[in-house]
Amino acid sequence: QVQLAQSGGGSVQPGGSLRLSCAASGNIFKINSMAWYRQGSGRERELVAEIHSSGDKTYAESVKGRFTISRDDGKNLVYLQMNNLTPKDAAVYSCYADGYDGDVGNYRYFEVWGQGTLVTVSS
Repeated sequence: QVQLAQSGGGSVQPGGSLRLSCAASGNIFKINSMAWYRQGSGRERELVAEIHSSGDKTYAESVKGRFTISRDDGKNLVYLQMNNLTPKDAAVYSCYADGYDGDVGNYRYFEVWGQGTLVTVSS
């Protein structure tokens, strides 16, 4: 069973930076995409950034130019570098991945979520 383990996050002042990491583990054959979602207090969960196996990236308009998503395929890691944070960025950030796991000839599609990590932005 594929699992995601997140690290990073915490509290920062407006204008500060944080880096989130997410590591996938398990009998992984291929990861199609990895992404970061967030859900702020009283708000719907939203896609923050996504990166596909092709390297293509998608960002929410609100984070373009400030956040950068990257991945290390060799280690099944995805990072989210967040710069110039504002109070509007405060939320629980969750990592997501989908792909295929299992043994040769018996691959299964998976979708999995990380445990979530709180990001607080305040002065």
